[in-house]
Amino acid sequence: MILEVKNGCFGYPKQPDLLKNANLSLEEGRILAILGPNGVGKTTMLKCMTGLLSWRSGDSFLYGKNVRELSSKEIWSSLSYIPQTHSFVFSFTGLEMVMLGRSAHLGTFEQPGKKELEMAEEMMERIGITRLAKKDCNRMSGGELQMVLIARALINEPKLIILDEPETGLDFHNQILVLDLIGRLAHEEGICAVMNTHYPTNVLSISDDAFMLNREGSYIYGNTEEVLTEQNISRSFDVNVVVNQARFGDRIVKSIIPVSITGQSA
Repeated sequence: MILEVKNGCFGYPKQPDLLKNANLSLEEGRILAILGPNGVGKTTMLKCMTGLLSWRSGDSFLYGKNVRELSSKEIWSSLSYIPQTHSFVFSFTGLEMVMLGRSAHLGTFEQPGKKELEMAEEMMERIGITRLAKKDCNRMSGGELQMVLIARALINEPKLIILDEPETGLDFHNQILVLDLIGRLAHEEGICAVMNTHYPTNVLSISDDAFMLNREGSYIYGNTEEVLTEQNISRSFDVNVVVNQARFGDRIVKSIIPVSITGQSA
């Protein structure tokens, strides 16, 4: 078991619990999607799972060990996290940004050297973004930067990668690039992935399991196709939806079409 959450509850000071009795597990080579409407605690869930925030009660386990008992180096040497907000005070090229992913493997005062440079170049070639090596990250498009940040996460040689809304703000082309890469990493290379998203259709296309949060703090968890039913999505998002499917080549492609807000929400 790569990651496990047992009875996780979290609430901010003087606030009721935002997350209630969360339970989930993640095995090698699988993708878990966390989804739900705005404000239900998706990013908070990621942070609690990885120890960036402490559960009010309950625990997270990484490779069977309680996150509370692991050092930062033990956690981040095999786990990579790509946050939702990408803003940089300093100017980094794409190559420099990727090299930063080796930080967890360096000593306190150790600087990246020839080995890290070669690893970064190899990783960018593997991802197909060598053209971005000398480009300023602050001048990259959203899709370009997201691919650079994924390369930075992968150079850490993680067993688990956490992505907070990796496709938000990207056009269809770049969404597919990012989602295909996540799928390839998990299903071909065995790297586990947990991703937050607002897009149920993307969850259907890529994830093995889904954890769908509702506004009252409850959740539905299980196999993606069993979780993402019209009834469950309607309950979570307060929107009437239709789950549609079409044939593309030799594949059956499913999509979720929002139709109207529910009577309760209206």
